[in-house]
Amino acid sequence: MTTATEQQHLAGPLSAAVANLCTRLQPQVSARTAAGFREVLRRLSAPLQVAVAGRIKSGKSTLVNALIGRRVAPTDVGECTRLVTRFQYGTVDRVELVFLDGKKQVLPFDAGGMIPNDLEVDFDKVSHLEAYLTNAVLRDLTVIDTPGLGSLDDASVKRTEQLLGAAKHRKPDDATGDATGDATGDSAADDDDDELDPTSRNAVAGAEAVLYVVTQGVRADDQQALAAFTAATASREAGPVNAIAVLNKADTITPESVTGSDGDVWKAASLLAEKQAQTLKPRVADVIPVIGLLAESAESGGFTSADADGLRSLSKLDDATWETMLMSADIFATWDCEVPTGTRTRLLEKLDLFGIRVAVDALRADPELTAGSLRRTLLNASGLAGVRGRLDAVFRARADGIKAAAALASVTALAHASGDPGERQRVHDAIEVLLAKPEAHQLRLLEALTLVTSGAVAMPEDLAEEVLRVGSTADIGEQLGLRGRPHKELSAYALERAGWWRSFASFGATPAQSRVAHVVHRAYFLIWQQLREQAG
Repeated sequence: MTTATEQQHLAGPLSAAVANLCTRLQPQVSARTAAGFREVLRRLSAPLQVAVAGRIKSGKSTLVNALIGRRVAPTDVGECTRLVTRFQYGTVDRVELVFLDGKKQVLPFDAGGMIPNDLEVDFDKVSHLEAYLTNAVLRDLTVIDTPGLGSLDDASVKRTEQLLGAAKHRKPDDATGDATGDATGDSAADDDDDELDPTSRNAVAGAEAVLYVVTQGVRADDQQALAAFTAATASREAGPVNAIAVLNKADTITPESVTGSDGDVWKAASLLAEKQAQTLKPRVADVIPVIGLLAESAESGGFTSADADGLRSLSKLDDATWETMLMSADIFATWDCEVPTGTRTRLLEKLDLFGIRVAVDALRADPELTAGSLRRTLLNASGLAGVRGRLDAVFRARADGIKAAAALASVTALAHASGDPGERQRVHDAIEVLLAKPEAHQLRLLEALTLVTSGAVAMPEDLAEEVLRVGSTADIGEQLGLRGRPHKELSAYALERAGWWRSFASFGATPAQSRVAHVVHRAYFLIWQQLREQAG
């Protein structure tokens, strides 16, 4: 059984149940598999790990800084931007450089409090960076910044693929396969039976959820990266349970290029995000527009009272001069006006033209706005609140199910990798006993959802949509598609759909569809039971 201390750090009852399963099984499996189970237990007691991924120059590191609320991740191209960096909670701020052989070296922050952009070491021997920050956001969320996909730097691409699970099919003795395990921070130990071998390390190395960053165009390799992403093993691809996307640099969208935008930048970004959500569906739960640069400057302390003073001066320019300056960044920086060129250049670097316009409009409407109020106005305009809201709804609120499902997938993969049929059967039987319990049915539902959204089980479109709805939220009204309806109506509908899915499983489904249908039937039945208990 898990200890009281471990229970305090587990995300919830599902994680606790899987942790207890691992603990019970350890004496019944080989030393190598048991070592893998220990790693699963460590991961279960750690915060949810969210990888921020996307194409090169999509603004991933800028968004990471905004989410953390501190400008610590380097955003200019350099050696550190070619490495995986894990941002996690620590009682003392520090950065550790982790080498491929497991050795570590503490790095000093630069003069601006950021991770240094360039390293005075042999870069080819480096695995990744570990950044520990006394930051409240990181208490229940580990944020993993990744090198950009589509980079010309092959090594950086491999590091990202390894973190996302795309390198899982490489041979265990391949040099790049070895590095996959090192992304967890564990040293290689190929010869020790009680340590993880490359295959086992690979089975537990992936992040548990992904925040995927896109810009205006979704490309083929964006789709491929999401398809390749796995939560711990190949059996759990990215889907609406563990993946959301953000449309970054929303302010660069030309409103006239988006039908129905009425010339409004943010409306254009929202419409484009909806279109991209359909393109990426069902790989992501949603696509949220955001302006990462604006969010970073407003949230991480980059916006200062001096910046507010500069914007105040700009707000006093005559309309003709002001509108001319807003035509382009070059004109804004070089046009002859009372505000110093250096001030304008600094504002461009922090806010870009969109943020500058938002701030000046606010100051013209209320000249008495304080620097703090102006910062909040910019933060609201960035869309960061929407991203955080979806992170809370999709990831934080469901961290228990996400972590437990990823852990079970790892346990299964470790048992299969052992090559021992008896061990494999013991693990399989233990998992089946766990999943048979009503309180663990959410794990069955997450598995069914993944099978349907990944295309492993083909379903008619309307039924696939229903599986997606029932499995993608914990809110009963949303699960039933009847949010806000009376309790009695919810209960009657849940019982009706439970009966329909049971009939479909028995008479209208293929064998694969039938397995999914039985899971959905039971989900509806458990919802009906829950509603009946609430009414009673």
